[in-house]
Amino acid sequence: MSPRVQTVLGDVKPEDLGVTLTHEHLAMDFTHFYRKPPKHLADRFNFGISLQTAGYLRQYPYSSKFNLVLNDQMSRDAVFNDVAYFKNYGGGTIVENSTEGLDRDLALSVAVSKQTGVHIVAGTGFYIADLQPADHLHSSTEELCNHMLNELTAGCVEKPDVKAGFMGEIASVWPLRDFEIKAIKAAGTLQPHVGCGVSFHPHRVAEAPFEIVRLYLEAGGKADKLVMSHLDRTLLEQEKLLEFAELGVYCQFDLFGVEVSYYQLNVETDMPSDAQRIDLIKTLVDEGKEDRVLMSHDIHTKHRLVDFGGHGYSHIINNILPRMKTKGLSKATIDKITIENPARWLTIDKDY
Repeated sequence: MSPRVQTVLGDVKPEDLGVTLTHEHLAMDFTHFYRKPPKHLADRFNFGISLQTAGYLRQYPYSSKFNLVLNDQMSRDAVFNDVAYFKNYGGGTIVENSTEGLDRDLALSVAVSKQTGVHIVAGTGFYIADLQPADHLHSSTEELCNHMLNELTAGCVEKPDVKAGFMGEIASVWPLRDFEIKAIKAAGTLQPHVGCGVSFHPHRVAEAPFEIVRLYLEAGGKADKLVMSHLDRTLLEQEKLLEFAELGVYCQFDLFGVEVSYYQLNVETDMPSDAQRIDLIKTLVDEGKEDRVLMSHDIHTKHRLVDFGGHGYSHIINNILPRMKTKGLSKATIDKITIENPARWLTIDKDY
């Protein structure tokens, strides 16, 4: 069989993907991560999103349950518009990372892809243990493996006419829960048999990405098909980042557009700016690791969509790629990071 990428509308050639965002969400529910706002600002979060509340939401995005629901009708309408903007500005493909526990919406992905012409690649797998139904928590590694295998080769549970195109995002906390260890091992066991890419969400400590990679590799997974997400809030020290890059996996910087240094989900960490993210990428490029770098926004809240006053899925194309050029990154390197690397990671060459 010819190498292919499995999108929600069927197989496409890897060379047809174009500029690809490797970690986004079109629909999900993130209300599990709600955080109370500062008491003196509590009244600012009793409303939706407006000019009067947008600044507060940028600072405290997880203090509005309205903001954390990305699968209501208002969100769907905004997502249709935003993906269309992405297409108009030169985008080609979006990799949708919502998995079991995040309330994915494959029907929406299909509709968005048909209407906009943007390729959408759906994931299969499991988010953190806290968001799993009880019957999943007691599943064996083999059962988790079979669930993902079926969604990759036969069709997804809630929409059998759609196949997943990768495993992810497979998420964990720290220390790793038993269920999460089983999910990581299941992905590592399955990966060489199906040949697809895998994307992991690590917890917010530097040890987490290394431990996930160890478990995955020991289970049999290939390093060059593994993406480690959110390194731009996890491995901020150059020495640690370079150490991790030696493992041969994809290093993903996927929080572009988040320019507020206060990080509600880990207040001890200063969230880097987009300029600092570019500098981290340049560090890897200078060390000859440009073939292991990926970029995205990880949009998972309303306030980051254009219709709600945000930067949208086009931010990297419109604002970041020009800045990368001014920082000395060549067009060939930028194309490798945004087009060639994603296509190589998403390519499946196994015959089902």
